[in-house]
Order: sequence, then structure tokens, then C-alpha cells
Amino acid sequence: MTITPAAAPALPDDQIVELMVEVPPGQVIKYDLAALASAFQITDPGRIAVETDGSRHALVTIYPSNPLAVMPPPSEADMLMDDYGRIVVGRYHNGRPARRRLFDPRTGSAVRALTFGTTGAGKSRTVQYILACEKRNGIVSWYGDLKGGQSAPEARGQVDWLATSQEEVILMLRAAVAVAQERQARYAALGRNAFVIGNPDPLVSVRIDEANRLLEKGAPYREEGTYLVKELGRTGRSVGVGEELDAQAGHLEELGGSDTLRAMLKEGEVTLLRWSSSMMRQLVADGLLPAGTQLMPIPKSLKPRILRSQFAEGADDDDDVCDTQGTAYLLSGPNPTSMMRHFRIGSILPMPGLDPEILALYGPGDPERLEAASVDGAGEAYAARGTDAMTALCEAVRDEQQKKAAKAQATKGGHSAKLVADRILVVLADSEDALTPDEITLLVNADGGDPVKVGSVRNKLGVLSDSGDVVRAGRGLYEIAR
Repeated sequence: MTITPAAAPALPDDQIVELMVEVPPGQVIKYDLAALASAFQITDPGRIAVETDGSRHALVTIYPSNPLAVMPPPSEADMLMDDYGRIVVGRYHNGRPARRRLFDPRTGSAVRALTFGTTGAGKSRTVQYILACEKRNGIVSWYGDLKGGQSAPEARGQVDWLATSQEEVILMLRAAVAVAQERQARYAALGRNAFVIGNPDPLVSVRIDEANRLLEKGAPYREEGTYLVKELGRTGRSVGVGEELDAQAGHLEELGGSDTLRAMLKEGEVTLLRWSSSMMRQLVADGLLPAGTQLMPIPKSLKPRILRSQFAEGADDDDDVCDTQGTAYLLSGPNPTSMMRHFRIGSILPMPGLDPEILALYGPGDPERLEAASVDGAGEAYAARGTDAMTALCEAVRDEQQKKAAKAQATKGGHSAKLVADRILVVLADSEDALTPDEITLLVNADGGDPVKVGSVRNKLGVLSDSGDVVRAGRGLYEIAR
């Protein structure tokens, strides 16, 4: 059934109206936002908020004006973790606080998180706010900004480790896995099977912004980056080392394409800012949202469309900017289908340099540092962060990767350069028994060269038989000429 009230009366403009709607058992509720707005004679769909339980029920709230049009900045109290390890990141459409978890004290688990958003959706400001909250809560922040440091320039000096290249992010991930392994061994000796903040080690958060640049197909460090992200997810959670991927990806193939990664994200904190057309289908297909979940689209602008006749007097030259930056769904929260908006972070207009409002969010003092017991495990790269020594370490990573790529290409090129006939002769020479074309095709395709179809193998076998290099040992059987 679809919610489409055909003859609803016009609603007063100064009241909040709330409707509870349900469909008969056996049906799943769906809605058409444009039809709802039309039925209630509302020209601004942003006035309507719809939440569903994924089954029979929906709560429709109609406001006098868009409740998420204006958001205040956060307070210091919003930025401090509550008893459940949560901070307040913004407000839902109904004014209630929208919370996101930085730590789970009930299970002693560090958080794994993912933030999706298209260009201009407010991802960078959201990241800045979380980093500032981590600093204020004594969390060690390792931040990889794969936009060369431009996504969050105010983070420099406010986090324990800022990496701005793919090579340094790889070094950061290697160090994070090493820290998790060191803590794992140390905690096992102490009989600890979970993490307790400040007893004695600090919580660590490893964040990769623009993660799709590291993990997308064709990226130079995709294989190792995906492995390290998975390994950190497996080892870091119970020892206080969390991780977050922030990306513009519209498909999980752009984040390593890993089933393990998908499983990790299902259990993590997932924030969906304004999305691309295909992202919703992908989130449902990968199990990040229950099948049948319906979310109201987040428009690029809050400004309602107004039809103007070409004969109308006066030019429509008013400001058409009314963006939805920061509007999102907290998919892992208690209200995954309820639209919310993050606090206003930073100055409203672009600044010529560092934004003083964002810098103020971080507060005074130095960021939390890694505990001494894990510094050795973090290794040379941790000691070199923020210094000229990091350049040489990144060059070593680059050289290492180039050698791997050259070796792989040489291996592939060596196999590809061989003619199909030569590959068939090698297979037959290595076999003590006569082989069928299907068996020969299977063995040829196992040699690492370009794939070959059985039809091509049959054609080449005919040529090799005519030349005397191959003999027929029976019906459909071939062997090397001895």
C-alpha cells in the first residue's frame, strides 16, 4: 500500500500536525512524498517528515516550515561523551538530539564507522566536528586526509597524526595494526578481554577521509589498504583501536569490494549524508539497510520550486542558495529512517584561511598522544610523523609498491607473450597421459596467462597435429609427439 491521501484538506500554516498511519497485516507501507505534498496542498516538501518502521506503520509529521532549515552550532556539553559513549551531533526533525557513538562502554569495544556523502553534502564539516569531539574526550586521533590535507586543514596540530598522502596513510594503517597487536598481547597477559578507557591506555581512532581514493579499483595501494583496514577491524575493536572510513563512494566496490568489510560496516556507526542515485540500492543490497527500507531523499537545496510565468513582472533575482549540508540519516542509530541535520560547524561563508570557529571547536591544549607502551609497536613511522623524516619513509613505500607492480607486470607479460600453441605444448609435455581439449584448456588457463577458450584450443590442436608436434592418441585425446 502507498500513502497517498487523495482528498486531504489544506492544513494550517502555524501548527504541527502528526499522523500515525498503518496498513493491514501482510502489507508493507510505502509512501510517495510528492503525492503527500500535493494532497495536503503543500508547496514545500521539506515541511513533511516521514518515518517508517520498515513494516506496517509510518509517522507523518507536517511542520509550518522546514524544521531542519537552520541549525545552531554545538555546545561544549554536546561534544562530551555521555555514559553510553555517545556525543550529540545534531538534531532530528522533531528537535530531539541525534547521537553518535564514539565508544561502547557496555562491551568495551572501539567503534568502526563509515560516513557516506556526495560532493557538497557536508562530509568534511562532519569529520571536523568528530575530530574536535575526539580531542575534547581524550581520544588519540590518527587522521588520513587523502585530499592532500585540504578537507580539514584546521586539524593540523589538533590530532596526534595527520597523514596527507596515500603512502603515509599506508604507514599509519601499518602502525595502527601493530599497536593493536601489541595491546592484544599485553592485555592477554593481564587477563583483559575488553577495553576500558583510561585504564591505563587512551582510546585510539584511525580515520581515512576520501577513503575511496585509497581503496577504489586501480588505486596503487588498494590490496594492502583493504587488508590493513580488515585486519584493524578484526584486532582493534577489543583493544581500543577504532577506525572510520569517510568516502564519496557510491558503491562498496570503491571501498575494497570486500565481504569482510561489508560485515564490519553492518555492525558499525553508519552515517548517510546526501547520496547518489545508486547508493541506496547498494546499501540495501549489502545489508546495511533492511530490505524494503524507504528513506526520503535529501535534496541539494531546501528552496521550494516556484513556477513563474514569462509574462510576470519583475525578475527572479533573489538568492537561490538554500543548501542541505549536514542533513543525514544515522543508519546505525535508533531512528534510521528519521532525517536529521548535523550542527552548523564553522563560519557560514568561506574563509581566506583557517576557520577560527572550527579552531575554537578543538579547544585549547595539545591532542592526546599514544601511550608509551605502544610507541615502540607503532614503529619508525609514528616517530617520524610531522617531520621531514616522513618523506624518506613515504618514498620507500612508493619504491616498494613500484617494484611489486613491475614484478607483477613482468610475470603477466611473460605469460601473455607466449603463443597459445606454445602454452598447449608445455601442458602436453608435462602430462604423462593424453588429454582432452577441455582438460588442456583448463591447464592452459591455470598458467597465469590470458584466458583461452576451448574453441581456440581445438583450432590450435588441429594445426599442431598437422605439423606433427602433437599426435592424436584416440578419439578426442591428444599428447605431445615423442
